[in-house]
Amino acid sequence: MKKSLFVWLVLSALIISCDFIKKQGNQNKQEVVEEFYDARSAAEVESSSNVKNDKAKVTMMEIPAPLKNRPEQIIKRKGYTVSYNKSTKVPNWVAWHLVKSHCYGSNQRSQLMFEEDTDVPNPRATDNDYYNSRYDRGHMCPAGDNKWDKDALRETFLFTNICPQNHGLNKDSWNDLEKQCRSWAKEYGAIDIVCGPVFYGNAHDKTIGRNKVCVPDAFYKVVLCRKGNPKAIGFIYKNRGGYQSMSDCACPVDEVERITNINFFPSLNDDVEDRIEAKARLGDW
Repeated sequence: MKKSLFVWLVLSALIISCDFIKKQGNQNKQEVVEEFYDARSAAEVESSSNVKNDKAKVTMMEIPAPLKNRPEQIIKRKGYTVSYNKSTKVPNWVAWHLVKSHCYGSNQRSQLMFEEDTDVPNPRATDNDYYNSRYDRGHMCPAGDNKWDKDALRETFLFTNICPQNHGLNKDSWNDLEKQCRSWAKEYGAIDIVCGPVFYGNAHDKTIGRNKVCVPDAFYKVVLCRKGNPKAIGFIYKNRGGYQSMSDCACPVDEVERITNINFFPSLNDDVEDRIEAKARLGDW
């Protein structure tokens, strides 16, 4: 009798313990992803690909080094990663690894609406901020790079991936650069891209909407090709209308780093990083 009672007590304790571990695991999954990370140590970001609260370590060479001079909230989406700035209400940077297969897809943007991103704190950008602002809701990670998956495409319409962008720039020169990047991904198999806003002065000098979404003075984009002999190139486009040629806007990644105070591609070997970021020859691409 005593032996049976002992066995029953042991089994009960095991069941209670397992139930506690399960509940604790589920509780951990409710933590919001807002992580700073050491990009020098393999860029390990605690993030998720589908469920935003399910943490997993991901190694991504395209992720810049942590920012220490401005607010930064890291959010991993299915098709890109964003560093969000709660002060400017726009991203510091948006980074993604564009592979050839992601340049194709049947999913279309026609039925999609821009969405407020509830993963970031209030006040935050909303559609009303852009209404009658005379600025486009400019994608950083393009919808055209995410037609391969309906969820990835939808997430490009979150306002944490959007900046106030001049209409002429958005539909012409910037769009041409986005298409060129897809061409490079098809040619080389994959490229790494980081882009975002440039503020030359006080970011809050020009804002739109009730939530004071900051209007960039310009936009940057840096591109890395790892295939064969690695190469990289940067671009700075002014946030205005009128044609801006790709060759005139091209510059070394080092120059973009100086302007933005962001360290791009820190996971590269230092010798390779120094070599490829010091020059910009569009003809090499």
